[in-house]
Formats: sequence, structure tokens, C-alpha cells
Amino acid sequence: MSKKILIMTGDGGESYEVLYGLHRFQEANYEVDIAAPSKRPLNLVLHDFAPGWDTYIEKPGYVAESNVDFGEVVVDDYEAILLIGGRAPEYLRNDPKVLEIVREFHVKDKWIYSICHGIQILATAGLLGDVDVTCYEHCRPEAEAAGGKWLRPEAVIDGKIISGQTWISHPDFYRLIFQNL
Repeated sequence: MSKKILIMTGDGGESYEVLYGLHRFQEANYEVDIAAPSKRPLNLVLHDFAPGWDTYIEKPGYVAESNVDFGEVVVDDYEAILLIGGRAPEYLRNDPKVLEIVREFHVKDKWIYSICHGIQILATAGLLGDVDVTCYEHCRPEAEAAGGKWLRPEAVIDGKIISGQTWISHPDFYRLIFQNL
């Protein structure tokens, strides 16, 4: 059986986080599936910071193809799941199938990676109780309200959960991932 990773996102997912993760795992000889509500090209976005703005800006990003829909996911086929940030998590966390998949990864003691707004899915799934995490600073209140202990480093590991703040955290985030996967 080949080594497989599941990337979970949807329209509004952060394109750099999707493509960086996809390419990084492929480089390490992992087969990667991108799961979304349906199999199709996804409209990803690019979040960045611009002078004069109090928050991030959003522009259209690259397109990535989802090759698996949530109903087709078999958790036993994967070694880990990567929850992508961007705006996708704000609606994906309301999908019972998404929560079921993430909880099953947790129950089966498989790796769960969360970057940026991906923490919203873990919070809604109830998986942050007394867990050290990091995430985009403006998601911190949600992580803490769900019982997580927010830490300042770019990337944090607690048990089988590795979290990163934003795409700026990629070097630290993926260093932790590949030291432990």
C-alpha cells in the first residue's frame, strides 16, 4: 500500500497552502488526495497583507482539482489529514461528514495537521480540549473557546496534532511534520 495524505479544503481555501502541501508531500513520495464537497476544480484564494489595511486582503488564487469528495474518504487509507486555511473552513466546519472524518482520524490516532483557519474545523469537531495549538492570530479566540491552549510559535505539536499559524509558517510547520510523520 502506498503512503497517502488527505488534504481537505474547498472553494475559498488558501491556494498557497494547498499547493505547497500538495507539492511538499509529493516530493516526499506520498500519494495525495484533495478532498472537497465535490470532485471538480476548486476556486482557491490568495490571502496577503497590504499597507493601509487592518486585516488581510483576498484575491483569486490558483485552481486545484479535488479528486475525492467527502463521501468517498476512507480514513484507513491515509496516514494524515491536512486541514487548509483560507475561508473554506468557515463553511466546511458545518458539514457533518467533515467533522466525522476529522474525528475518525483522531480516534484512530492518525496525524492531523491544521494551518491558519483550519483550526476552526478542529474547534468545531471538539478536538482542542487542553491541546497546545497555534493558528492565525484572529482565530485564537475560537481555538481557546474550544479548550485549546494557543501558543506563539509558528508551528506547534501536541500528540498527533501539528498546527501552524499561516503560510508564512510553512518552513517550521513542514519541518515538524516531516520530523514526526
